[in-house]
Amino acid sequence: MASSKLAVVTGVTGQDGSYLADLLLEKGYEVVGLARRSTHYHHENIQHLAGRMILEYGDLIDPHSIEKILSTYRPSEIYNLAAQSIPADSWSQPIVTAEITALGPVRFMEAIRRLNLDTRFYQATSREIYGGVEQEEVDEDTPFKANNPYGVAKLYAHLMVDTYRQSYDMFACGGILFNHESPRRSLHFVTRKVTMAVACIKTGIKNPPLNEAGRPLVENGMLKLGNLDAVRDWGYAKEYVEAMYLMLQQDHPKDYVIATNTAFTIRDLCETAFGHVGLDWREHVRSDEQFMRPTEIAASRGNYARAKADLGWEPRMTFEQLLQYMVDEDIRRFEER
Repeated sequence: MASSKLAVVTGVTGQDGSYLADLLLEKGYEVVGLARRSTHYHHENIQHLAGRMILEYGDLIDPHSIEKILSTYRPSEIYNLAAQSIPADSWSQPIVTAEITALGPVRFMEAIRRLNLDTRFYQATSREIYGGVEQEEVDEDTPFKANNPYGVAKLYAHLMVDTYRQSYDMFACGGILFNHESPRRSLHFVTRKVTMAVACIKTGIKNPPLNEAGRPLVENGMLKLGNLDAVRDWGYAKEYVEAMYLMLQQDHPKDYVIATNTAFTIRDLCETAFGHVGLDWREHVRSDEQFMRPTEIAASRGNYARAKADLGWEPRMTFEQLLQYMVDEDIRRFEER
């Protein structure tokens, strides 16, 4: 079933995977999306792709399912976006985080090597590999200082990408993506928590969705968050998957920081999102200890100069535009019910 343009996308039901599948299909690829088998078959992010891509089931913990899929399709490109992708959960699930996020990519690269495939491999690395490094601006040469189980797992995978690249001349690269958001982001992430809460409050929803503690996201008009002083570099996910694609089209594999080189606090996030619909965030947001991280990553911006020079990539949507778009989309969802 070989194809000159066939790509395997892991984590295809997530935010990044669904946007990447959209992009690859637009470019004429045959897309094989990999998802974990469950009794839940409602995948909102890829509903619009039904009949347009192949959906396979497998698990990054199972090397046999990975090797079977790769031997069947012999893809020209693999984009590994699957992970236990929630840093806050990695403290309570450190072992499964390591099995999926650290070792999953190695299982893919080992399968490529064992099957002797001419396949280009993209690994979704994360800004979390820099952890608590005390630099205002970081780039590809900044030392790594991961300080949570998720970041450490991502760092192991990132270093193994370089190991396979050097040891086996494999076309493998890591995209060091800083925070990137969209209306397809899950409610485990603070940006979507905030924009969904704004939509709930603005439209007067009586039964808000639940947060990770199993409680209504909004109770008595209030949203509970963690550290409001945490700082992030936020961009638009749909633009970031364009960078992933461009990395695998180059003559030589490299790792790239993908970011906006801007920095905003959670307070800024709340002020912008609530302010978009005329609400004062201070009347609706409280900091709660149960949502605090044991360790916090340092405040830093991502320098995307290498990506701009080599890939011709740079961010287009601003922080304010992104949040306004997300709020509008969440309000639209409720109004269409």
